[in-house]
Amino acid sequence: MAHEPIRVLVGSRNPIKVAAVQRALAPLFPGRLVTCEGMHAPSGVSDQPMTAAETREGALNRMNYCRQHGEATFYVALEGGVDVTEDGPGTFGVVAIARGEMVSVGRSAWLPLPPAVFEALLDGEELGDVMDRLFGTVNIKQQGGAIGLVTNGHVTREDAYAQAMALAMAPFLHPELYSLGSPAP
Repeated sequence: MAHEPIRVLVGSRNPIKVAAVQRALAPLFPGRLVTCEGMHAPSGVSDQPMTAAETREGALNRMNYCRQHGEATFYVALEGGVDVTEDGPGTFGVVAIARGEMVSVGRSAWLPLPPAVFEALLDGEELGDVMDRLFGTVNIKQQGGAIGLVTNGHVTREDAYAQAMALAMAPFLHPELYSLGSPAP
């Protein structure tokens, strides 16, 4: 049983999100085959979530959709969102992971947003579209993302999601510390 492959369903077909999950999980299970498959999973929230709560809800909805429509060891969803804090507007990602009845939710780092970008989001645009227009890129959300553009490529969307994914795996790697029950596969 300890050497069975680990199958992961990711609630998106975005190659950056699927790659981030693979990149985070493979090193956590050395010697195990980890396969990640993206699937369309509706978020049930707006295309551009504008609060932390809405972003979290979207991630959980996508994760639960995967649970209801496939068989896997882990079910994962990553949802990008925007919010405003005392430090101003910013963007971040929420990661939701399930294995059996166990669920863990994590969050990526916070990227401050330029005021003009945030204003465009308030007008109903999506972050990827705004960044494509500002930087002359095409479909940046399936590449380095806004984070890659404003950090001059030093950190990418995949980097941010992979780190959030690895951090959200902590309860599965050490369930005894989180009172979750079963150990990791």
